[in-house]
Amino acid sequence: MDPKLMVYLGAALSMGLGAIGPGFGLGNAVGKAFESLGRNPESAKAINSILYPALGLIEAVAIYALLVSVALIFAKG
Repeated sequence: MDPKLMVYLGAALSMGLGAIGPGFGLGNAVGKAFESLGRNPESAKAINSILYPALGLIEAVAIYALLVSVALIFAKG
């Protein structure tokens, strides 16, 4: 097989598989936050203060997968 094709395939798999975990994590975190807010609306400030940094950390994993994919595509070698 063509080496360039293998690089593109590796980049696509890296991004595809690297987005699955954060996708599930974001959905689970937001779903549980909404469930908590529905049960106890007075705790919105406490839940949001924990939720937003956690969502940022979860999203960082997808950004790392994007960086790996871009590095694979543009690497010289």
